[in-house]
Amino acid sequence: FYVMDVGEVVARYQHWRDLMPRVEPFYAVKCNDDKVLVRVLAALGSNFDCASKGEIELVTSLGVSPDRIIFANPAKMSSHIRYASAVGVDTMTFDSETELMKIKQIMPHAKLVIRIRCDAADAQCPLGIKFGCDPVSEAPRLLKLAAVLGLDVVGVSFHVGSGAQDSSVYARAIEYCHALFSLGACVGHAGMALLDLGGGFPGNSGTSIVDASKVINEALARFFPDPSVRVIAEPGRYFAAAAYTLATMVHSKREVVNKEDPEHETHTMYFVNDGVYGSFNCILYDHQTVYTHPLYPSSEKQVPCSVWGPTCDGLDCVLPAARLPALALGEWLVWRDMGAYTLPVASPFNGYPVPSVRYVMADKLRPLLKELSQLLE
Repeated sequence: FYVMDVGEVVARYQHWRDLMPRVEPFYAVKCNDDKVLVRVLAALGSNFDCASKGEIELVTSLGVSPDRIIFANPAKMSSHIRYASAVGVDTMTFDSETELMKIKQIMPHAKLVIRIRCDAADAQCPLGIKFGCDPVSEAPRLLKLAAVLGLDVVGVSFHVGSGAQDSSVYARAIEYCHALFSLGACVGHAGMALLDLGGGFPGNSGTSIVDASKVINEALARFFPDPSVRVIAEPGRYFAAAAYTLATMVHSKREVVNKEDPEHETHTMYFVNDGVYGSFNCILYDHQTVYTHPLYPSSEKQVPCSVWGPTCDGLDCVLPAARLPALALGEWLVWRDMGAYTLPVASPFNGYPVPSVRYVMADKLRPLLKELSQLLE
């Protein structure tokens, strides 16, 4: 099961607003679509980045106004565009001629945001291979085509990728956007006033957005000093990752001898009640490295071991090599920073249910959230 700390989300929202007061967060629902998390963020004032009909349905069902949503998927299904139009979500991204033609046919009144490619060289999860047009060779042509089609391009977006360490990529991307704002005004998009900085902001414990915020603030002051330009971003893991802690129980174990070890040291295989088909899919699909410790740490000597998921798949390995104190059946392992790209992707494969979530928060936060929730309603 998970434990979700509401206070962590509140603290991170305030930290974001303190560091980047001009940048409005649009939470990336794909990261973790837990309804409690979405409600808390909505009550705090966050808007939302949705990438599908299902995510739009979820967010609007919780009382969020459609004008607080950006449909941030440059390759949308036609049926999803029709749904967005029907419920009033009219701001959406594009990065190709085909997408422009599709939107022209289905939703010609849409407010369009052109997505450009500007990957960080060290991104752990690069997205430019799939989304974003080249800001120099493709974007100008698409802006001109949109004008010819009578479509309204209101802004520019980008995504530098997740897990990047080099924050200077934000300055380069914002400079590209500035050039495209100027070009847009020349080709018929005089109303461009939305700059979307995308996502990729780190959220694990011990990580920081301070360096990125400094680069962003300086670039905005240089290239977009006009306060009438609305600046947004799409943080996901920044809000979700550290707020969720996973607890797994050791239900089985097996002692094996490492024949490759000259001393034939014993290796313990621990089997827990969650694995890569569940919460730990993040290892396979989100390039995450996970860490654990016993719920009740002992002073025993740490021994070589591995941690395995519960399914019958031999690939269901959570930690292939670790060192932990000797654990008995029924003991619990704690895994921190497990809120990003875990729950929404987990499956009940082999008959093992998706973990439940327990919610905690400090008493001092209850009046604040109650007041904010009333405002949301």
